[in-house]
Amino acid sequence: MEKVPNMISTKDLSYISDMFNWHLVAAQKYEHFLEHIEDETCAKKLNDLCDMHRQVCIDLLDLIEGGKN
Repeated sequence: MEKVPNMISTKDLSYISDMFNWHLVAAQKYEHFLEHIEDETCAKKLNDLCDMHRQVCIDLLDLIEGGKN
């Protein structure tokens, strides 16, 4: 599906909400681990993963808002 329908079903919205929460929690965990890690290589990978999960959260919000972001 290339375009978001004008109306999202309750079931779809619930699934999108779950996806958002999964990615938000993952990003928060990576941020927590970044505070305690000393290895620069691992820190860079964790930072990349955190950024990826944050971007998914932004994309999901954009989807719900109809592409306004």
